[in-house]
Amino acid sequence: MSAIRGARERARDEIVAAIKEEARRQLARDGAAKLSLRAVARELGMVSSALYRYFPSRDELLTALIVDAYDAVGARAEAALAAADPADPAARWSAVCGAVREWALAHPHEYALIYGSPVPGYQAPEATIEPAGRVALALVAIARDAHAAGRLKELQVPPAPPVVCTDLERLTAEYALGLPAPVAAALVASWAQLFGLIGFELFGQFNNVVEARDAFFAHSVRGLAHQIGITDPESAPAGS
Repeated sequence: MSAIRGARERARDEIVAAIKEEARRQLARDGAAKLSLRAVARELGMVSSALYRYFPSRDELLTALIVDAYDAVGARAEAALAAADPADPAARWSAVCGAVREWALAHPHEYALIYGSPVPGYQAPEATIEPAGRVALALVAIARDAHAAGRLKELQVPPAPPVVCTDLERLTAEYALGLPAPVAAALVASWAQLFGLIGFELFGQFNNVVEARDAFFAHSVRGLAHQIGITDPESAPAGS
């Protein structure tokens, strides 16, 4: 019985993979708003009722694609973090940011699905929250490790308004960042700016503006690192 069950599970996995692959082709051709279960079934030679056994609604299929995309870019960020020199926070930061950009340029339609315009009528469920946080947590790990090692400069910034402090306290408590409030605020802003840089490049806003894309991105992410207090090795505090 276990062999039969295993064969059925493998067959199901193969069908689910085929459905997702066809759905990704439709995303690339028509955009997420026009994704259709009937069209996916038709292209795969399935009747709609058969496809509904795997994904009962368009939204469930969208959620599966969104989770896959978040997990893919998150895994790329985590692999870059693991491969970078743990004693060099600036290099770790650049490696993670570069890995996210590389994934986005290689998978523009999946990037657009998770960081582009919202899909009309779709409400992302809680299942997307944890995968969506993987890149952010990789950046948080860099900041926390740098702070623990005394490798973060003290930031000279205006005090945050009380309502912003409330948000920062909540985030710090939830993720146990152990970071000073100014660093946590700068980290959230840098995270958003990273995806702004990538989105501008991917969606054409840099056309006729920035030609040296690789060099500009590398320069910009170094600036984001400095924004949270991570310095290049040659500018690190003495004795660190």
